[in-house]
Amino acid sequence: MKIAVVAANGRVAGRLITEAVNRGFELTAFGRGENKTDAKNYVQKDLFDLSAEDLKGFDAVIDAFGAWTEDTLPQHSSSLSHLCDILSGTDTRLLVVGGAGSLYVNPEHSAQLTDGPDFPDAFKPLAAAMAKALTELRERKDVKWTYISPAGDFQADGERSGRYILGGEELTLNSKGESIISYADYAIAMIDEIEKGNHIRQRISVVRE
Repeated sequence: MKIAVVAANGRVAGRLITEAVNRGFELTAFGRGENKTDAKNYVQKDLFDLSAEDLKGFDAVIDAFGAWTEDTLPQHSSSLSHLCDILSGTDTRLLVVGGAGSLYVNPEHSAQLTDGPDFPDAFKPLAAAMAKALTELRERKDVKWTYISPAGDFQADGERSGRYILGGEELTLNSKGESIISYADYAIAMIDEIEKGNHIRQRISVVRE
């Protein structure tokens, strides 16, 4: 399978690329600046400059875009919209590295993790921007998208256990009552979804077993 990773120089993207390369996938990374990843094929190109031709022929495209500052948060929506537009009507899957704040915490789906008293105020603007992008993504019937939310505690340097639980729209806890996943285990779940999953136009979530 041929995979493209967009916004490839981020930390989550790096784990995704390493996982895919180690499994023998044909991978091309697109990023700004020099290549800081394990990708052998690297194209120095900003996400917003990508065209339909750039992403032609890939089985899957992973969107690992991230923005953290107040002035760049709206780019969560604009970047995802741009990728959807250039993949519109194709068979190429679009897999999005999502956020946990928009996971529901009740069966009625009326309350989200970000609404809770323990959700850090500092992360609420980011969670809101990512939730807005997800809401807009749900309207795209012309793209084979899959949005993958991590657990609430998304650990950059956590271990690669190789075990995870696949959840859906609601916050899922493991047997220890934890909502936790490492970048490395998240990467396993993402590549597994590309390899054998079929959650088209769905948001799924992952938590360490």
